[in-house]
Amino acid sequence: MTLPKTVRWGILATGGIAVTFTKDLLCDPTTRGVKHLKHTVVAAASSSSESRAKDFLKEVGAPSDAKAYGSYEEFVKNPDIDIVYVATPHSHHYQNAMLCLEAGKNVLCEKAFTVNAAQARKLAEVAKSKNLFLMEAVWTRYFPLSIYVREQITSGRIGPIARVISDNSMALDPENNFADGKNRMVNPDLAGGALLDLGIYALTWVFQTIYHTQPEGSRQPPKVQSFLKNYEPTGKADEHSTIILQFPRSKEEGGEVHAVATTSLRVATAPGGNMDLPFVRIQGPKGEIQVFGHSFRPLSTKIVDQDGKVEAKEFPIPGPGKGSGWYNGFGGGLQAEGEGQGMFWEADEAADAIINGRKEGRFLGLDESVLIMEVMDEVRKQGGLVYPEKIETLEYPTNL
Repeated sequence: MTLPKTVRWGILATGGIAVTFTKDLLCDPTTRGVKHLKHTVVAAASSSSESRAKDFLKEVGAPSDAKAYGSYEEFVKNPDIDIVYVATPHSHHYQNAMLCLEAGKNVLCEKAFTVNAAQARKLAEVAKSKNLFLMEAVWTRYFPLSIYVREQITSGRIGPIARVISDNSMALDPENNFADGKNRMVNPDLAGGALLDLGIYALTWVFQTIYHTQPEGSRQPPKVQSFLKNYEPTGKADEHSTIILQFPRSKEEGGEVHAVATTSLRVATAPGGNMDLPFVRIQGPKGEIQVFGHSFRPLSTKIVDQDGKVEAKEFPIPGPGKGSGWYNGFGGGLQAEGEGQGMFWEADEAADAIINGRKEGRFLGLDESVLIMEVMDEVRKQGGLVYPEKIETLEYPTNL
């Protein structure tokens, strides 16, 4: 029997998303049927202090010999790191990911990949020139539910997709919850607003169902029409955005496809957390696929055929299980005892790539990440949303 190969992670930044990811990362892979690889954490870095990094390593249950750093520059010099998870705000992704790549490290970088497409393109160029793995951490793409939905589409279950309606919105009451304007959701210096933080998921469902399911040689970028409402208290962040997309497709494949992707800080996809409302509807002549849960953490599907017959399917998220005393969650909320957040599937994908020599994710390659950034660039252009030059720049290094 072949022993599982261990991939050694370094965690860059120690905020809430880093805690959630790392706790999932260290959850035994056999609990989700993965037997050929294991994960460990060998280092973590906080830009505030080494003690914060030490506290982080203790909080997530990292091995006792994992090293703590108070400097990203010192952290990337650690020779034991196989891959770095970049968990800073997206305003800082370009600088932080570039630091890792220049140090010869493979990178899994949180979404949105960068602030603009030019930055994403540059990171991809550097990764390729150095023969390093680079992937945008759009965890949702690697859920078994997402794989199932894409399989239903490519099998022709609902016929050629004609339209997708996709939303990821949260009623966050920004004036009260982010009153000082410094929170990453509304702060222009952190590329704040609904689009890059929430809208990326609405676009994820559009792209993974329409674009990604087409043959790689024939799929084409969409035309984009959009509307953006400015969040007045901080001036340069979007409160909500509405995006209409037209994807070209050959007549033989069903002709052009339309999509509407929406996102908001003001209203919710499912008011009060009412999860019996689908956040995405994927429609074809033979029926439609509806997906429930949060856009980023989907939990169930319904396929409604043209005669109205409904096939429902649940996709529980695994973990150590009840009685384990183990909990994970995000944003102040915890999942049920022993239930993972679901971020381990993207970690498994990245680790598998490291082991097998692949340089990109299978379900979201670099070209597609860049294209989605181009769409968001166009939305910002049409809406007049420009972020400060220091976070839009291609110059490296830049002190943020």
